[in-house]
Amino acid sequence: MTDLIPADADFAARLAQDLPEGTLRPAEPRHLEEPRGHWQGQAGFVALPRTAGDVSRILAACNVARVGVLPYGGGTGLVGGQVQPEGPPALILSLERMTAIRAVHAEENVLVAEAGAILADIQTAAAEADRLFPLSLASEGSARIGGCLSTNAGGVNVLRYGNARALCLGLEAVLPDGRIWNGLGRLYKDNTGYDLKHLLMGAEGSLGVITAASLRLSPRPAATGTAMLVVESPAAALRLLAIARDIAGETVSAFELIGRTGLDFLAEKLPQVRQPFAERPAWSVLIELGMSAGQDPMTALEAIFAGALEEGLASDGVIAQSEAQRAGLWAVREEIPTANRMIGAISSHDIALPLGQVPDFIERAPAALADFPDIRINCFGHLGDGNLHYNVFPAPGRSKSDYAGARDAIQNAVHGLCVEMGGSFSAEHGIGRLKVSDLERYGDPVKLSAMRAIKAALDPNGIMNPGAVLRR
Repeated sequence: MTDLIPADADFAARLAQDLPEGTLRPAEPRHLEEPRGHWQGQAGFVALPRTAGDVSRILAACNVARVGVLPYGGGTGLVGGQVQPEGPPALILSLERMTAIRAVHAEENVLVAEAGAILADIQTAAAEADRLFPLSLASEGSARIGGCLSTNAGGVNVLRYGNARALCLGLEAVLPDGRIWNGLGRLYKDNTGYDLKHLLMGAEGSLGVITAASLRLSPRPAATGTAMLVVESPAAALRLLAIARDIAGETVSAFELIGRTGLDFLAEKLPQVRQPFAERPAWSVLIELGMSAGQDPMTALEAIFAGALEEGLASDGVIAQSEAQRAGLWAVREEIPTANRMIGAISSHDIALPLGQVPDFIERAPAALADFPDIRINCFGHLGDGNLHYNVFPAPGRSKSDYAGARDAIQNAVHGLCVEMGGSFSAEHGIGRLKVSDLERYGDPVKLSAMRAIKAALDPNGIMNPGAVLRR
């Protein structure tokens, strides 16, 4: 890879001559920040294209000039892929003006959207056509679909519908040299060689820029049922998942594990969030069913609860009787990350394990952290697909700054145990800049070699998101 030059005022002035007026401007503070505050971006310029043609001209010019490009979606990523803290300042490329819903083909269960479309707006457009776009994230009100696809986002509905990768039929994208790939098909079957869309999804903008996508929709559930059950242990929760799927099959849309520490944090920082149990349980699960016409989710949830009681897996439970009660149960789960941020984590871990290993990991992990006795662990996440958020916090009365020297060692302990047990140190947030060293430490050497070869082939000058995913 060649050395890069900064996207300075002289370069911005030259580039602006080939673009519509107002496309280039000084970067705003929001383009230089990321939610967890681990990094601060460098001041410079942001490009705000309106078309794939604009993106093509920008990338072609940057490639010729050897100027780095930092793709920017909604800025909600949690691994630093959207900021560049060091090196020659790159040109920030924001797709926030490319927000059109180009088409909705309800009879095909397909929606075509530009990459800057907000996830919640795509969900609304699907609902207006009596369809469901099931990708659902805590940040869906600001996350953009291009970023969701570029990071292969997960969320609460992966158990039933799959992650972002599974919800995409085709892409329009611009490669680093400015060529536009017109792969915006609506085909469910297309075996015509290498699948470029799957290469670009999950690449975090390191191989090109997604400008539009054909998205897969689903029928809207005719009836939804939601319950929160108190379980004896994570192992009991896993057995409960099996019972739920035996009874309700693939209508189980979400199955979330919640530990007591998360509920304690809610009580401390967000007491207005009403919790369903008078005594906060050590472990609970939030389960949601989405059923078609003629099926009754309430009957199914009652049967699941009865089965759990019969096997001694659950001791209490609440089944939502209204949409307001359903929203209240989901608020408990969805506000846990908010309370986490208010407490301030020492180290946060987005990990995945084989389902059968989840209870064993939760049991073994405290011993792996025995060198750090003065901590609190908040374990919660998407048990249905094996994705845990295993986060470490200061003891009461202390702050994360007191543990500044321990963060890397804690992360290595958690990630090391996870990989040892056949898991992944990155389940749904990606690599970004945060986990480049982890990828080098734990990644399969053959896979890493292939990744570097692909990067060199598509982006030989290394202009795309320099320093993210793969070290320069």
